[in-house]
Amino acid sequence: MPNHCPNNALSGLQIMLPKPPKPVASYIPARRSGNQVLISGQIPMQEGSLLATGIVPTEVDEATAGECARICTLNGLACLQAEIGDLAKVTGVIKVGVFVASDPSYGGQPKIANGCSDLLVQIFGDRGRHARAAVGCASLPLNAPVEIEFLFEVED
Repeated sequence: MPNHCPNNALSGLQIMLPKPPKPVASYIPARRSGNQVLISGQIPMQEGSLLATGIVPTEVDEATAGECARICTLNGLACLQAEIGDLAKVTGVIKVGVFVASDPSYGGQPKIANGCSDLLVQIFGDRGRHARAAVGCASLPLNAPVEIEFLFEVED
């Protein structure tokens, strides 16, 4: 596996991670168990407010929902970095669970989830390839259009 530095990749993409968002309910943002870190579901918060609210695709278009997935990913990485100190310690992205608040007839959840998946591969290279679920649901916390949870493998 080629050595792909996530910190250099973020810099090359001109991305600075945000501060980890504060939980909106009674949970912790990250939980480490051995060499795995589970990141609680992240919604597309930017500077304390949601990028968008509503149901995909009637209230939130696919492009905006994809950007929401990208913001969720950056928030998740911020929580991970706060937990482990340096993203260079990530040895693999194990699984991503993507939830999309969507109309019952909508089937484009995998397209929205690509906003997350593609970014993880850009940042981590082959270590960013992961198993994934992309699920439609009736609603999400705070009326967010997208929520994403992560499971990472990290150095001991």
